[in-house]
Amino acid sequence: MKIKLAEISYDKFLKLKSAAHKAPLKPNIIFRTLLFVLSLPALLKTGFKCNKIGMEKLSKKEPCLILMNHSSFIDLKIASYVFYNRPFNIICTSDGFVGKNLLMRLLGCIPTKKFVTDTRLVKDMKHCVDKNKSSILMYPEASYSFDGTATPLPQSLGKLLKLLKVPVVMVTTYGAFSHDPLYNSLRLRKVKVSADIKYLLSKDDIEKKSVDELNGILKEAFSFDNFKWQQQNGVVIDENFRAEGLNRVLYKCPNCKVEGKMSSKGTNLKCEHCKKEYTLTELGFIKAINGETEFEHIPDWYAWQRECVKNEILEGKYNLSCEVDICALIDYKKIYKIGSGRLTHTKDGFSLNGCDGKLSFTQAPKSSYSLYSDYYWYEIGDVICIVSGNIPYYCFPKNCGDIVAKTRLAAEELYKIVTEKA
Repeated sequence: MKIKLAEISYDKFLKLKSAAHKAPLKPNIIFRTLLFVLSLPALLKTGFKCNKIGMEKLSKKEPCLILMNHSSFIDLKIASYVFYNRPFNIICTSDGFVGKNLLMRLLGCIPTKKFVTDTRLVKDMKHCVDKNKSSILMYPEASYSFDGTATPLPQSLGKLLKLLKVPVVMVTTYGAFSHDPLYNSLRLRKVKVSADIKYLLSKDDIEKKSVDELNGILKEAFSFDNFKWQQQNGVVIDENFRAEGLNRVLYKCPNCKVEGKMSSKGTNLKCEHCKKEYTLTELGFIKAINGETEFEHIPDWYAWQRECVKNEILEGKYNLSCEVDICALIDYKKIYKIGSGRLTHTKDGFSLNGCDGKLSFTQAPKSSYSLYSDYYWYEIGDVICIVSGNIPYYCFPKNCGDIVAKTRLAAEELYKIVTEKA
């Protein structure tokens, strides 16, 4: 999926008007049917099945908050199929509105900026349940999983449940990540997809439990490991491209400890520095071709990288400095290419400078509990997004190697460190 792009100067970009806020619309049956019909081919192809647990407790006209783990593009298709008879608004990233603002509004979508405080979003969600009498679909992880395990949840989620005062339904998918992992550049694998649709919390549960208790329940609900699921269920993925792009996730060699020199081709992963090679098996295990296998499980390799990043931060050694092409969003007409610059990331947070010295801003570590980063973003390239005021800046690294995963890990660990000290 591509996005509309326009190249303009930074000065002209600043003169553009921001998109006006509008209250979310309740999607009618016509647009719900449109989503339903468009979703059917992909679901039929994957043999989709769902298992409903306790859903009889939810009345047909009762608004609810639908929370769903975020694995791949098929997620929305699953929700559109399963909840066809229930009008629901959809929380989505603001760049999803580019070039299709009216359609997205008619579909009931609500734009937001990822991983930063958005008080207007909360008001929009209240409007949905109180005025529209519609449910809300939300992916609280806010971004696709890199390694097939859960990404951090906002600590404000428990407070949101208290504020909305509606039941919570949990959608957990199986096979969606294996079918279309983000690192594999949108190439689909032949994997069956299913989902559990569970009535998780009633209004009484939410009223009686504390915010911390609610956050604990949600954290447990979002505990999953897609590679372990594949292995335990004997799901064979035999596509000959299954490891391609995996170097974006596993960017650090566990043998020589060098970063940014991992490469991938076909079913293999290789360190171009020490020449250590690995293969990704049909059941999702990592096996060394030459020498010892340090990490058989991809999430274990990823967790080791996280620990390495954390240690760099604590020892004062963490430092990212990279040339980037810069795009930005101010309205929903286009993404604007406004120039180039340098993105830095240290223990003090992000700093972006560019556009011939006219753009300069910083983002403190406490501003965001994670990072909007993506692979092959709208078929443009790997991206790191940081926000200044109401403007998200999309930074595309140049000649820096695979830094996107490490930068997200660093942002998450920095947030933990500064909030624990507070």
